[in-house]
Amino acid sequence: MRAMCLAGSAGKLALIEKDMPQPQPGRGELLIRIIAAGITPAELTWYPTTHLQTGEERIGAVPAHEFSGIVAAVGEEVADAEIGRQVYGMNDWFADGALAEYCVTQPSSVAAKPASLTHDEAASVPIGALTAWQGLFDHAKLQPGERVLVHGGAGGVGLFAVQLARNRGAHVTATASAHNLEFVSRLGAEQVIDYRGARFEEQVRDIDVVFDTVGGETLDRSWAVLKPAGRMVTIASNAEGNMDDRVKQAFFIVEPDQNQLVQIGKLFDAARLQTVVDAVVPLSETPAAFTGSIRERLGRGKLVATLTAAENVLQ
Repeated sequence: MRAMCLAGSAGKLALIEKDMPQPQPGRGELLIRIIAAGITPAELTWYPTTHLQTGEERIGAVPAHEFSGIVAAVGEEVADAEIGRQVYGMNDWFADGALAEYCVTQPSSVAAKPASLTHDEAASVPIGALTAWQGLFDHAKLQPGERVLVHGGAGGVGLFAVQLARNRGAHVTATASAHNLEFVSRLGAEQVIDYRGARFEEQVRDIDVVFDTVGGETLDRSWAVLKPAGRMVTIASNAEGNMDDRVKQAFFIVEPDQNQLVQIGKLFDAARLQTVVDAVVPLSETPAAFTGSIRERLGRGKLVATLTAAENVLQ
């Protein structure tokens, strides 16, 4: 199969296209024929991309762990998994990802693709929507009527955080670039702050939940806007190794969750949730997508790689 793999050493990694053996599902696993894969540029620097679970150096990893595609094969001891079913979801960070014609995942990590979404659109959803869901509802325990501040409201996670918080009945403020102020407002934010033109801490206070996707100075400044009993959640990669106990408690990493994917899919099909594809690129152009050198982009939402035309998958 065709795949994009990492080559080089830490600090000088590059993506190269190569032919690889097609994986086979083991016991309790699914093989997915990938139609589209979501791209998270920061992934190339993450620990599971460059290391095995044992801590040893990892060579030739295939990145991109969210996808939309079709169940191509089923391993032993897998129930209720129909070959040919259209699904979306994610796979394990330490497994080879979806920048390939096939990848292996767990049945509990996928759900039926929302009927209202194309495969390109569906591939932009799993990591962003699950991260927003888990941050707001599992970690922050967001309640109707509470006040939420979302940093990076036009990003691949932030756009879902704004919508899900609004759907829960929260009052949403978000930060974004001037280019995206109107867009984030349409998503449901009642107040959108140009993060370059104003200091958010001078415009908001008494916030119940801060959902931070930026980290660094933005995270540091956000503690001051929280109520005494307010909750902070952050997904910023630069927060993972922070020694501040408050930051350690606020930081989390998204996990696959089939039930949440099902609920998210229902919101899409009920027109209560929308996604945004920043740009779609073929497999050969994914190195440029990871380095940020794709020219024709919306400047919001998620980059997606297309692997196979959906109408050709079962032929």
